[in-house]
Amino acid sequence: MPPSNAALLLAASALIVLALGLVHLLYTFSGDKFDPRDAALKACMQAGVLRLTRETTVWKAWIGFNASHSYGAILFGLVWGYLALAQPAFLLGSTFLLALGGVLLVGYAHLAWRYWFSIPFRGMVLASALYGIALLMLF
Repeated sequence: MPPSNAALLLAASALIVLALGLVHLLYTFSGDKFDPRDAALKACMQAGVLRLTRETTVWKAWIGFNASHSYGAILFGLVWGYLALAQPAFLLGSTFLLALGGVLLVGYAHLAWRYWFSIPFRGMVLASALYGIALLMLF
């Protein structure tokens, strides 16, 4: 049985988050997109240690936080996309998973509005809107 329109909208929402997560991971480990524009600041981050531990630097923590942030978006995109396309009855029948996905997307959209920049904000708003439309179709 092919996925319903609601499942396809959920998959499209997940694909947006997956794409943002993959691009974010690529930018984290290649190029200088996440480097500060001020080279002296990067040097300070590479030399600075955290109060929490002397086992890492602010720069390494920065890279780690960006990578783990990417992993979360990638995981959401893969799991919700898979469930929407391969197991739609399971996803659409789970109030918990539908609510969890919606809360996560709205949370990401809020973070993007508050702390990030326009491209991830627009992507998260679009993903949230598609997800919301799918939920409206279901209920």
